[in-house]
Amino acid sequence: MMAVLLGSWLAPAAAQGIYTCTDGKGRTHTSDRPIADCLDREQKELNPSGTVRRKLGPTLTAQERAAKEEKDRQAEAERSRLAEEKRRDRALLTRYPNKAEHDKERQAALSQVDEVIKAASRRVGELIAQRKGIDAELEFYQKDPSRAPPWLRRQVEENEQSVAIQRRFIADQEGEKKRVNARFDEEQVKLRSLWLLQAPAASTEPVKPVSASAAR
Repeated sequence: MMAVLLGSWLAPAAAQGIYTCTDGKGRTHTSDRPIADCLDREQKELNPSGTVRRKLGPTLTAQERAAKEEKDRQAEAERSRLAEEKRRDRALLTRYPNKAEHDKERQAALSQVDEVIKAASRRVGELIAQRKGIDAELEFYQKDPSRAPPWLRRQVEENEQSVAIQRRFIADQEGEKKRVNARFDEEQVKLRSLWLLQAPAASTEPVKPVSASAAR
């Protein structure tokens, strides 16, 4: 009965495992709990059979822990950045499998902007024609422009403002064309390397010379 009671008392302790480590002075320590003299180094928790259940890293100070967390955060951010870059590369290559497709979409994008510029230019032409009609009305007041009616002066002002707006818009669209070209140029630099990587191996193999007998 005593043996049974002793065994039941020791069992929980054995189930906890045994901690062991070698301290900075080369001394080996063994305990049923983490060892204070080895907080700055790795400890091993052993099963009752003597096999390693797990390894405990050194206990860090608050400053060391913060530095480690920041290092881990930066490493994770870099891994995420690389994964996102690879995802974008795959998407880019899927969209533009070759230079012809990329050039085609560049031209389509530029053509859209050109159409917008043409529409704005037509509007400027309409406003210039409208101004000629207004100027014809103003001829009656050449000797004393201050006598021109308010509605006519307002038409002059609105016409000038509209022309200025359309010309600013056209200038913005010319800038947009530059931005479109810059984007496609940047993409093409990246795509050149991706196209080379996906090129079939056969295209890079040297051409074997044809023998004279085979040529016949």
